[in-house]
Amino acid sequence: MSVRVMSVAGTFYPNSCSEIERYISKFNSIKIDTPKPKFEPKAIISPHAGYIYSGFTANQVYKIATKKKFKRVVVIGPSHHFYLKGASVALYNKYTTPCGDLTIDLEYSKKIIEEYKQLLVHIDNMHHEHSTETQMPFIKHYMPNIKVVEIVYGDIDYKELVPIIQKILNEPSTPLVISTDLSHFHNLKEANYIDNICLQGIAKLDISLLNKGCEACGLIGIKALVSVAKESQIIDYRTSYDASGDSQRVVGYLSAILR
Repeated sequence: MSVRVMSVAGTFYPNSCSEIERYISKFNSIKIDTPKPKFEPKAIISPHAGYIYSGFTANQVYKIATKKKFKRVVVIGPSHHFYLKGASVALYNKYTTPCGDLTIDLEYSKKIIEEYKQLLVHIDNMHHEHSTETQMPFIKHYMPNIKVVEIVYGDIDYKELVPIIQKILNEPSTPLVISTDLSHFHNLKEANYIDNICLQGIAKLDISLLNKGCEACGLIGIKALVSVAKESQIIDYRTSYDASGDSQRVVGYLSAILR
C-alpha cells in the first residue's frame, strides 16, 4: 500500500494527535466576533503557515465548511520546493496525519488526471508540500471519514485551473480547499495595506483588484476560484504579528468561504 507520508509534522503543526486536538480546542475556546456565514460554502480559502501563526484563521473556516457531509474533499495548493510545469495529483492509497490516516480517493484522482492530462500528472516530489499537508489535520478532525484528493500546482496560468475548479464546484459531494498565505515580510502597516487588496479582490470576486498588488503564494488558485465563484465572504484575517509581536517582518493570513 502506498502512503503520502507526513513531511512537516513537528514543524508546521504538532506531530502528536493530542497536541493537535489541544490546538483546535484552544482555537475553539477563543471568543471573537466571527461573521455569520451568509451561505453554505462549496469552497474555502485557508492559510498554511505554522499553526501557532495561522491555525486559528484556518480553524475558523473549517468549522463552518464541514457542517455538511461530503464524499471527498479536493485540496489545491502551490508548490514551494519543486518546479513543475503543470500540476501533480497524489496517487497514493493513504494520507497520514498524527490523528490517523485519511483515505485518498484514488479512483477520482486517476480520473481527473485522465480528464485533464495536458495539465495534470503525478510527480512524487511535488507531494512533500506543506501548503496542502497543513490542511489535512483539520480535515481529519472535522471530517474524519472523508476521502481526500491532493493537487499541487507549479508553473501554470490560473486559467488552466479554472475547468478543474468549475468541475469541483459543480459536484454536490465534493468541496474544495484553496491553500494560500498572503504578503510576506513587510512591516505591519504595509502588510495590512497589501493584504487588503487581496481581501477586497476575493470579497468582490474581482480579479482586476487582485492584479493591483495582491501578494499571495497561492494567487493562482485564488484567481482560478474567484473567476468562477458566485459568492464570497471573508471569515478571518490576521497576521503573524498577532502571535509573535514582531511588526517588522509580518506574514498575512486569511480564510474565506465561497460557492
